[in-house]
Amino acid sequence: MDSGVYLASQLAKGFARSLHQRAVGLGFSPGQFPILLELWGEDGLTQKQLLERVDIEQATMANTLSRMVRDGLIERRPHPSDKRAQLIFLTPKARAMEADAIESAREADLALFKGFRTFERELTLEYIRRLLENAKAL
Repeated sequence: MDSGVYLASQLAKGFARSLHQRAVGLGFSPGQFPILLELWGEDGLTQKQLLERVDIEQATMANTLSRMVRDGLIERRPHPSDKRAQLIFLTPKARAMEADAIESAREADLALFKGFRTFERELTLEYIRRLLENAKAL
């Protein structure tokens, strides 16, 4: 198939399957991984801040955060100055899995690029970044 949209969709599904196989034993799902990455980088963000950083729909974010609360990965706390907002913090469980989760994602990435030379991988990643920038402009 020569459709970029179709191939990108298949690639995303393949990466998600690869990450899912590694992540399920750690206690998170591929859909939660971008949120975890943001919170490992800066804990205590609002849902709005997470939405700005992770390109997903509001409803998807709300559902994912609810599942993360259920799974014991995050907790919500009242915002000190904005009564309408809550701050989202990692639990000790989520903090403890950071290194293993990042390693799982790295392993999934390596599996995806199996057989590629270093320059081929770097070039492919650069093309993907450019495609994503174009997609954001649509």
